[in-house]
Amino acid sequence: MVDEEGFREFVQARLPRLSRAAYLLAGGHAQAEDLLQAALIKAALHWPKVSAAGDPEAYIRKILYHEHVRTWRRRRHLEHTTDVLPEKASGDETDRAVLRLVLEQALAKLTPKQRAVVVLRYFEDLSEAVTAQVMGTSVGTVKSQTNHALSRLRTLAPELAELVEMEVRS
Repeated sequence: MVDEEGFREFVQARLPRLSRAAYLLAGGHAQAEDLLQAALIKAALHWPKVSAAGDPEAYIRKILYHEHVRTWRRRRHLEHTTDVLPEKASGDETDRAVLRLVLEQALAKLTPKQRAVVVLRYFEDLSEAVTAQVMGTSVGTVKSQTNHALSRLRTLAPELAELVEMEVRS
């Protein structure tokens, strides 16, 4: 790597945002760390090309989303669904913490493509066109996946309906 210091500075400046995106995609801290590490390793190997492209953060995000889908495809045969949901946490949690947990559980039940669309569109606030570019799909696919994801979130977590409706209107 030619510009190691430039890469270090970039990662230090963007790590919180990239970590948040990885966490929302992966659904857990350990998985997010692994996902982000894999994406950063790939970016580091090609850093001169990545930094010369003009928008290294977008490039790394694209690596992040592609790595997420690739990892999911490899592991999907190991996972199985059950009819019984785990018990909800109890205690003195604030409404915000409860909503966050419900959202995390609901996001975990979406397909990787649907989860990526929700994260990109609503958490990263990207346009449909930019989301399509990052995911390597058409704008129509982004629109349909967004529609399916929001419908599924309404079914999986009705308590989030108010949040979902606010996002659709904005």
